[in-house]
Amino acid sequence: MSNRLAHETSPYLLQHADNPVDWWPWSPEAFAQARERGVPVLLSVGYSSCHWCHVMAHESFEDEPTAAYMNEHFVNIKVDREERPDVDAVYMEAVQAATGQGGWPMTVFLTPDAEPFYFGTYYPPEPRHGMPSFTQILQGVSAAWGDRREEVADVAQRVVRDLAGRKLDYGKAGAPGGEELAQALLALTREYDATRGGFGGAPKFPPSMVLEFLLRHHARTGSEGALQMAADTCEAMARGGIYDQLGGGFARYSVDRDWVVPHFEKMLYDNALLCRVYAHLWRATGSDLARRVALETADFMVRELRTREGGFASALDADSEDPASGKHVEGAYYAWTPAQLTEVLGEDDGALAAVYFGVGDEGNFEHGTSVLTLPQEGPVLDAAKAAGIRERLLAARVRRPAPGRDDKVVAAWNGLAIAALAECGAYFERPDLIERATEAADLLVRVHMDGKARLARTSRDGRVGANAGVLEDYGDVAEGFLALGAVTGEGVWLEFAGFLLDLVLDRFTAEDGSLYDTAHDAEQLIRRPQDPTDTAAPSGWTAAAGALLSYAAHTGSEAHRTAAERALGVVHALGPRVPRFIGHGLAVAEALLDGPREVAVVGQPDDPATAALHRTALLGTAPGAVVAVGPPQGTDGAGEFPLLTGRGVVEGRPAAYVCRHFVCARPTTEPAELAEQLGPVTP
Repeated sequence: MSNRLAHETSPYLLQHADNPVDWWPWSPEAFAQARERGVPVLLSVGYSSCHWCHVMAHESFEDEPTAAYMNEHFVNIKVDREERPDVDAVYMEAVQAATGQGGWPMTVFLTPDAEPFYFGTYYPPEPRHGMPSFTQILQGVSAAWGDRREEVADVAQRVVRDLAGRKLDYGKAGAPGGEELAQALLALTREYDATRGGFGGAPKFPPSMVLEFLLRHHARTGSEGALQMAADTCEAMARGGIYDQLGGGFARYSVDRDWVVPHFEKMLYDNALLCRVYAHLWRATGSDLARRVALETADFMVRELRTREGGFASALDADSEDPASGKHVEGAYYAWTPAQLTEVLGEDDGALAAVYFGVGDEGNFEHGTSVLTLPQEGPVLDAAKAAGIRERLLAARVRRPAPGRDDKVVAAWNGLAIAALAECGAYFERPDLIERATEAADLLVRVHMDGKARLARTSRDGRVGANAGVLEDYGDVAEGFLALGAVTGEGVWLEFAGFLLDLVLDRFTAEDGSLYDTAHDAEQLIRRPQDPTDTAAPSGWTAAAGALLSYAAHTGSEAHRTAAERALGVVHALGPRVPRFIGHGLAVAEALLDGPREVAVVGQPDDPATAALHRTALLGTAPGAVVAVGPPQGTDGAGEFPLLTGRGVVEGRPAAYVCRHFVCARPTTEPAELAEQLGPVTP
């Protein structure tokens, strides 16, 4: 049979289109069907690169007897969490409140009014490790629904009441000051792993947004400790197996504390954020390692995630086919044995590569295989030799069965990629990367944005998805457009960012200045999601705050500046207590404290002196500094960048103007003087 998922745009839903389960997409019609039949709803939430989602699908959703029971006793709804983050957030909050933990696959049983009453994640096909089987769960829920309906209804209503009572009151806290950011740094220092880099124990996630905060804190205060934590963590990750030593790019997380064995899926958002962090580390220190990793990660995104339409796909799977067994297993694409290295490279280079990449006979992964790393004690190879070995191994690896790709384009994550590629292209003089960023931005405008500048969350194959953009889409896409405008000097990107941020003010902002994840007129769920914490990617709340602040610096808009400051009340409340989970908010707060600086570079685009000042401005480390570049545009404000209005060349030469907190430095025609003006502010 074919269920109702065959015409969806989500690759994850399409993977389930031929299940014997009679799946519905999330829709009013599904709940109407449950009411008509008098049965509960089984909500299953996952995403395409989720390993245990695939396992549960194979064990249970592809099993005819299990599917038959599900079809008889439930209306079954399948949701891609990346396509409907609002649905995922609301029910994940319920799962975590009820069980103390969460994750995917998420399995929730709902009344026909969408109220949850029983919660879980992965369930095995037979009882194991103290877990009931999925069939036992289905039978138990069905029996409770049939025999104790009033009790089930009471539970569901209590859960909804409890969720409704979780009101966030961060709008009154006020924007954070230097003291709160110093407390956040101190708290991070306590959790820092001084031996291995990073924070906390296993599993270890790349702390991209915290690293950005540390780099900005160093730039503003001169804190050597902040820079050291950032640099050492970046080096540890780049030497570990979490980083793909052949093809570039980062896996989702490391299962161990030493960054050696990753969970192999590669997500667009991780790579976009980390690409930018390593580029900013290079900007701060000149580190060759940071430069190499930033460029390799940018090239990975373009090579393996770029779609035909110019956008960027969401993820690569962790699993791929193992040619030896014919089974799909995790890491098969990436792991090596000494014999496999020798087969590709020959005896001498194979032995050298084994030592260089830490590949021993016992292996550091499974079945005697190893994930490639760069051990500190390994041999030192000249750059040409190392690059040659990498190229030969990568060419051999490409012939292996590749991991699957989730090729839906998510607006928010493409916004992050646009910012990273634009900046990498500018820093490292790679105009091709700026072109790729521009093409992705064009796709978002053409396909994702309607005539009123409202964003759609996803597209696939150039076809827009049905789901409305959420706050993170507006914040991250605006951030990408602002970064692209700074690099290209094309003011249209500032204009598009303004359209999006006006909608944030109009449709996502509460009276107290707090922000909602969904628009005022979005589909009403059992609770309106509102999560300010930065986890795998910036929350919509902090992403919007950062973009609002930058836009205000560009335009002088008091409304956008005030909205950013009010939104940053969440950082005042959470920064000193849980800095690891508000990293992007802390980075935005650093920009607020620094000004942010406003830099206008005035000169003709084809003048090398203009280019030199522009490059110096982009390479300045002042937190969150905004850059406008272009020819003189008069005093009537009709030009593309408000910062250029009324500013001209100096003595016939291109000039740069730097302002901060309503005070401007003298205009300069010298890159060295401009760099000095963008340095730390003396207290």
